[in-house]
Amino acid sequence: MPKLTTAFCRKTQAGRYSDAGSGLVFVVSPTGGKRWLFRYQRHGRRREIGLGAYPVVGLGEARDLALELRRALHRGEDPRRILRRDEAVRSFREAAEALIAAKGDAWRNAKHRAQWRSTLATYAFPVLGEVPVDAVTVEHVLAALQPIWTTKPETAARLRGRIEAVLDFARARGWREGENPARWRGHLDHLLPPPSRVRRVAHHSALDWRRAPAFVAELRGMPGLAARALELLILTAARSGEVRGARWREIDLDAAVWTIPAERTKARRDHRVPLAPRAVALLRALPRFDDTLVFPGRKGEMSDMTLTAVLRRMSQRHEAEGRAPWADAEGRRLTAHGFRSTFRTWAQEATSFPSEIAEAALGHVVGDKVERAYRRGDALERRRELMERWAQFLDRPEGAVVPLARPA
Repeated sequence: MPKLTTAFCRKTQAGRYSDAGSGLVFVVSPTGGKRWLFRYQRHGRRREIGLGAYPVVGLGEARDLALELRRALHRGEDPRRILRRDEAVRSFREAAEALIAAKGDAWRNAKHRAQWRSTLATYAFPVLGEVPVDAVTVEHVLAALQPIWTTKPETAARLRGRIEAVLDFARARGWREGENPARWRGHLDHLLPPPSRVRRVAHHSALDWRRAPAFVAELRGMPGLAARALELLILTAARSGEVRGARWREIDLDAAVWTIPAERTKARRDHRVPLAPRAVALLRALPRFDDTLVFPGRKGEMSDMTLTAVLRRMSQRHEAEGRAPWADAEGRRLTAHGFRSTFRTWAQEATSFPSEIAEAALGHVVGDKVERAYRRGDALERRRELMERWAQFLDRPEGAVVPLARPA
């Protein structure tokens, strides 16, 4: 490879590029992140150590560091100790906090950041917290995972992934080297039973679609902004967070379209939601103050528990009247998220719309990369017809005949 240049480093695409004769490697990730590695061989083993991110560490500084490390190798010294002679060895806890600080802005909300910190603090830090991050072994990882692997499989699986992410982050920063002892495939999968064998997948409880009209009729008699938020959630089959975080600037009532911006969607892309006439009427009846939240809470965004409280009150009313509470087929209390499943089952069982239209209505990514590259539209008008039929169905009395939709 020829020697790197500043212009090349500034403009080059994803890949790994060597700087001739220096041991320096310039790495560009598919997302555009750029960093330096020093590649060397010691005691018969090939190794890599991080020298920092570009352009914080420029080409000249990276070459100077690489030269210093080559001289250290010639003297028989470990390059890692040369880099760390002016800094304390980081613990796993410090590496985890550094990762959370570096990646926090990319996470969708503060709750996700808090969950990361809470999981690590509860289960990883008591075992790994003060261990130097470059000394973490598979025995340390197993000691953190095994106590909860079969009793709390969902939490354990998340913990493993987060430990793996911390150690990958530490390796990228040059704080450790070698394989990741928390990786699953080809490693921990030989030492622990697969999560699928110890975990029973518990889907969100969902109302039988045939009972949805009766539920919505009762919901419309419930006072309060939270009840209206839950009704809009059902009418649009949107996620709870999307409804609770909705702002008036996202909604065009004249065009009957709600555009959820990419940063608020799970798929990380804009999602246009066609609004049925009933949804438009609901929104027009709400108080509106400039560019504010559509459903404000006491301290900003309405909480998910506020929607859960509406469901709880509706069931409590049934119980007070001697009727069975609202529940799914297994007798579990309903969840707001479960109404997405109610909608999806209705679309499958009671309409002839293609499955990809129903999936697109839910904001799911449909098809592989090649298929999506050729299908640029979002089928808004087809989805509008589907959502209008859904709203019409919800207006029917329970037990009414449901004709199959026959889209053109």
